[in-house]
Amino acid sequence: MSETVEQAFIAPRYLAGIGDPGWITQPLHRVAGWSYGHDPLIPRVLLTSPDQLTQLRLTPGDPDDPDWWTIRHARSADQPAWAATFQSRTPVEIIAAFTDALIDPSGPPTAAPDPFTALQDAGWETPRHFGGLAAPDGIARVERVGTPGSDLWLIETTPFVVEPTIWRAVFTGTTPLHLIAAVTQALADPAPIRRDARRIPGWARDRMTVDTRHVPASDVAFALERRISALSERHHRVTGVVPAPPGPARGRIR
Repeated sequence: MSETVEQAFIAPRYLAGIGDPGWITQPLHRVAGWSYGHDPLIPRVLLTSPDQLTQLRLTPGDPDDPDWWTIRHARSADQPAWAATFQSRTPVEIIAAFTDALIDPSGPPTAAPDPFTALQDAGWETPRHFGGLAAPDGIARVERVGTPGSDLWLIETTPFVVEPTIWRAVFTGTTPLHLIAAVTQALADPAPIRRDARRIPGWARDRMTVDTRHVPASDVAFALERRISALSERHHRVTGVVPAPPGPARGRIR
C-alpha cells in the first residue's frame, strides 16, 4: 500500500456526493445491534433495530428516486410513527448525523431543539418568496411546510432555481426534532468532506471548493474503524455495556 493517497476535501459539504454507505450501516449493525435481513441476490440492505420498531432500507435504483434511503419508525405507546427519506446523492455523513442521533444511548434531549437554530447561527437566512432558510450560497434550503399534523420538513440542494435538485431529504412532521436538528447541524458545519480525488462529483463544480492533497493511506483505510471505535466508546460510557465484537462488514455497496 502506498504511504499516501490523494484525497479531495470538498466544501460546502452538501455537494460532496454519496460516499461509502458503510459509514451508516456498519455502526447501526456493529455498535447498536441492528440486525440485517436481506436477500444477497437483491441489491438492497435492510437493517432493523433490536426493539423491532425502526427499520433502515437502502434500495439503490434511479439516482433521482426520492427514497434510496428510507428510515421508518413504527408507532409505539409514547411516540407516533415517523419516516425519513434521503435521495441517492445525499452525502453519507449527513445521513449519519441522523442515524448517530437515533442510536445515541443518551436518548433525546429533555427539551426538543429547533432545527433552524444551527442554520441561523451559521448565517443561513430566509430568502425572498421562501418560508424556510437558505445557505449563504443559495444552494441548500431547509423548509417546514404544511400544518401541524400534516406537515413535512424538506431539505433540498439546487445550484440554481432552474436546475434539477441534486438531492432532497424529507421528514414527516412527527419525526423527533432532535434527529432533524442533527441533520441541520451537519448541513451548517463548515468543515469539508473528504472524498477520493478520482470521484469528485461532476455537478455544481463551479459552486464548490475542492482542496486536493495527499494524506496518509492509513487515515483513509481505517477511517471507518475509528468511527466504529468512537461510537462504541460512547455507547459503553453511557450504558456500561460493551457492544458485541465487530462481525464481517455488512451493507457496503459499490
